[in-house]
Amino acid sequence: MNTIKNILITNANNARENAYAPYSGFSVGAAVADENGNIFSGANIENASYGLTICAERVAICSAIANGVRKLVALAVSAENITYPCGACLQVFSEFADSDALILLTNKDGTEITELTLVELLPKVFKLGGK
Repeated sequence: MNTIKNILITNANNARENAYAPYSGFSVGAAVADENGNIFSGANIENASYGLTICAERVAICSAIANGVRKLVALAVSAENITYPCGACLQVFSEFADSDALILLTNKDGTEITELTLVELLPKVFKLGGK
């Protein structure tokens, strides 16, 4: 798993370089891995109408889904400093990942890494019918 962790972090850091963050200056990159080891990346995309801004995590997840993936096993997030995914991103991730899915948080140069699981960050995930 160390190799996949390194690949995810590298891809998240690389994606961060493509962030479009002219309003906040807060660039974020993300990468997700599917159950076959395929990696999909994304960067945050801001908009002058702030509510239309899209988080890097959801861009990466949507990229995977648009490519036919339905099962994700890990997510990496890269920002200037360790940054936690928002609730919306965690909820979207939970749609395609099990509660024990790995979440890696890293600073921009990868010298600090925090490892968590989805259930640690979103212990009461919303599911239809409450299941």
